[in-house]
Order: sequence, then structure tokens, then C-alpha cells
Amino acid sequence: MSTNSPNKVKAIPDGMHSLTPHLTCAGAAEAIEFYKKAFNAVEMFRLPDPTGKLMHASVQIGDSWLMLVDDYPQHGVLDPKAFKGSPVTIHLQVEDVDAAFAQAVAAGAKVVMPLADMFWGDRYGQLEDPFGHRWALATHKQDIAPEKILDAMNQMKPEC
Repeated sequence: MSTNSPNKVKAIPDGMHSLTPHLTCAGAAEAIEFYKKAFNAVEMFRLPDPTGKLMHASVQIGDSWLMLVDDYPQHGVLDPKAFKGSPVTIHLQVEDVDAAFAQAVAAGAKVVMPLADMFWGDRYGQLEDPFGHRWALATHKQDIAPEKILDAMNQMKPEC
């Protein structure tokens, strides 16, 4: 394709950001349905293999995309449950965290950390979805100076 073409392909397609999570789920089709109920996801694309497992899928949550794939253990593509959890947390910033949290719990998410007002200015909590992925949900409530955040953090007692 000529670089002078008026139909130049965008390096970053509309709707995508520079960083997009790509989750492996045992049951990616079911995960899409869960994300629709829990986080108002909109399905963008689905590519099933001949057996019906999803080789690739995309949903949009808010202004961001989330990619999904079914687990394929024979190819080393494993979901969090295969590892007994995940060290990754997906952060979802929302307008009304109380409503979003309740919606996700009603859809089947498990509360890992109840909602609370945090020292950094967010109302924040964590959930685990039925596929083993951890989600942090937050609404920013107040701007706090970095030095005050650091002071508040330093006053916390270690839990371990």
C-alpha cells in the first residue's frame, strides 16, 4: 500500500488504546456473557475454532477493549485457575463504583476486598470473576496531594 493512500490503515484502530488486556478463560464464550452482565461489555468480535472454542474475541468495556481466548492447555495457553490464581489485577475506573460493584456481584463475581474509601482518594474494592480473573473497581472521589498519600500509607500497619 502506498504511504500516500487516502485509505491508510490506522496503526491503532479506533476504540483501542496502547495497552489492552488479553485474558485466557476456560469458557471464553461464557466469560463474554458474564462481562456483559457484570460490566456492560459490548461484544466486538468472536473467532471460534472448528470445535467452538474461541481462538480470539474482543469486548468493549467503557472506552476500552478487552481481548479473550479460550484456554488451550496443549499449547501452553492456560487460565488463572490452572495456576491457582493470577498475579494480575484488571483495574476498572467507573463513575459509580457502588452500583458497578453491586452489578458485578449480582452477575456472579466474588468479593475479594469490600468497597471502602481509600487514603489515595478513591472508593475502591476488588472482585474475582468466575473465570479466576481479579478486578479492581474504583471511583475517584477526591484529589489528595502525593505527600499526604505517602504519609497516610506510612501510618498503615503492615498486615503480614
